[in-house]
This record gives sequence, C-alpha cells and structure tokens, in this order.
Amino acid sequence: MGRRWRDGHGELVVHGGGEEASASVRVPLEIAASYRARTRGLLGRDSLDGAILLSPANSVHTFRMRMAIDVAYLDRHLRVVAVRTMRPGRLGLPRLRARYVVEAEAGAMGGWGVREGVRVDVVVAGSRAYDAGAG
Repeated sequence: MGRRWRDGHGELVVHGGGEEASASVRVPLEIAASYRARTRGLLGRDSLDGAILLSPANSVHTFRMRMAIDVAYLDRHLRVVAVRTMRPGRLGLPRLRARYVVEAEAGAMGGWGVREGVRVDVVVAGSRAYDAGAG
C-alpha cells in the first residue's frame, strides 16, 4: 500500500483540527515527491505559506535552514505518529512507523490542530481527497 503523489500543490485536510471536534482545517500544501524536491524541501526559505509534504520520508534535518519548523510524522494511513518543533541545525530521529513527513513554520501545526493521533487527508489539485481508510 503506497501512495504515489507527484510534485505539485494541493491541500492538507486536518480532521478534527478546528475548535469543534468535527471541524476540519484546510491548509495550502506543496507536495515534494521526487528526490530532487524532497532534498530541496524548505532550504533557503524565510517563510512558508501552509505546509510541505515529503513523500516518502521518515526523518528530516534542519541544516542550512533559516527558520524553526514544526514536523509531523505520518503513518501509511495518514495518521499523525508524532509532532516535533525543530530549530535550524538539528537532525531529527527517524520514526519507524512514519511514511510521510509534513513540515510547516514553527507554531503553525498547533493552530491547525495537528497532534499525535489526528488523521489528515491530502487533496491534490484537480482530484479528490485520498481516503486513508481505503486500500
């Protein structure tokens, strides 16, 4: 069971991320699925509007980054395994169950309701949401 995204844009849908338990939060998302795009990631950026999805990935580093970031590790069902804030110049530990990583500016994920156990969906521009329960 693997998802095959392509480099591009979409939305990250955080289920139960709003103030109400049933509310969903939609966040602009960049998708970095190719080796080149994953390697580039957030390097050299001063800010990010939304988040970036690295696929596949189970760890990240912040060497040569200009800003602190929030990192959410997702399992194969797009459920958050862990969330960490990393300052520049750090090496994150690999998460064994993680298959994907979402990065955003430090503090952003707390506002979106991204925390351990929350399920997210990825909506690719021009297509429907991936149902994490299928397949």
